[in-house]
Amino acid sequence: MKENPFLIHGYKGPEYFCDRKEETADITEALKNGCNVTLISPRRYGKTGLIHNVFHHLREQDKNTICFYVDIYATHSLNDFVQLFAKAVLGHLDTPLQKVESLINKVFRYSQVTMSPDLVTGMPQFSLNFQPQHTASTLEDIFTYLDKSERTCYVAFDEFQQILEYAEKDVEALLRTYIQQTHNVRFIFSGSKQHMMIEMFNSPKHPFYRSTERLHLNTLDEKVYYNFATEKLKQQGVNLPEDLFHTIYTQVDGVTWYLQAIMNRFYRMSDCIVTKEICQETINGIIKREEEEYKHLYHLLTANQASLLLAIAKEEVVKEPLSGLFLRTHNLKSPSSVQRALQYLMNEEYIYHSDNGYIVYDRFFALWLKKY
Repeated sequence: MKENPFLIHGYKGPEYFCDRKEETADITEALKNGCNVTLISPRRYGKTGLIHNVFHHLREQDKNTICFYVDIYATHSLNDFVQLFAKAVLGHLDTPLQKVESLINKVFRYSQVTMSPDLVTGMPQFSLNFQPQHTASTLEDIFTYLDKSERTCYVAFDEFQQILEYAEKDVEALLRTYIQQTHNVRFIFSGSKQHMMIEMFNSPKHPFYRSTERLHLNTLDEKVYYNFATEKLKQQGVNLPEDLFHTIYTQVDGVTWYLQAIMNRFYRMSDCIVTKEICQETINGIIKREEEEYKHLYHLLTANQASLLLAIAKEEVVKEPLSGLFLRTHNLKSPSSVQRALQYLMNEEYIYHSDNGYIVYDRFFALWLKKY
């Protein structure tokens, strides 16, 4: 059985990755020339896939290169960050194992390093035990460990804006200091909360001010993705008319993950022409599977918040949510109550502010809301 080429999660090589040639080249060249990179876009635009595509090309160009991807979205403190960072890098820089253990024991001053076999692969994995008062010192030791390896390393911190949520207030300055002192490592700082990422890297009040090359990731070009999709679908005898694809692309605003989710299901059909009815049934099927979660999210909201979310979903994009016309059209309350609801929906990522205005973050959720 052929593997479905429309990946929903993970990265399996450039043959499954659509375009982003210019972005891949820009990031690769920046990193190879000694620059760190900030990558910003809403979630599901394909940041993670792009990072792994860049890593693939870096390793192709230099077999001695080693790359680390660290998603810090679920971290809540500097301690969490250090544990996750350590787990990603320890034991992956040198062989044989005796040399790894020797280097680790020499570098880590305040931590107890333990090694145990991975239950799946059987390969050794390392973990750190340290007291909270030594968290910052242990972080410094991780950077020293990277530096002493003398290997060319690239580290991607995904959802990097999360460090602003930590109780510790000096994390930015601490990381900036250690990053500046590390000579053989270059970094990608990726994030989806655009206003927070822009503040971190564009404001002179923050330690990372103007310290990286910045790239804002946009949606894939419609024609480019259509050519990619039709080439893959034809392998299964599936024909997707261009006018129907345009409708799909418009419905999900060209966001990569939603296109992939729909194409993934088309690929399963084999030997058919996609019709308007098939298209709608496919999208409805995806939404149906998520319906209980959507109901849960919707019923967590107050009446004002739910009314505003529903109004934005029906409008699809709202440029001026506090305008009298918008409030009257959707029977919303005062501008002040709408402003409070708007801020809550933004903070909880029900909506976000695009170049064109406010939209519901999850495109399938938006389609579900329009039927509510």
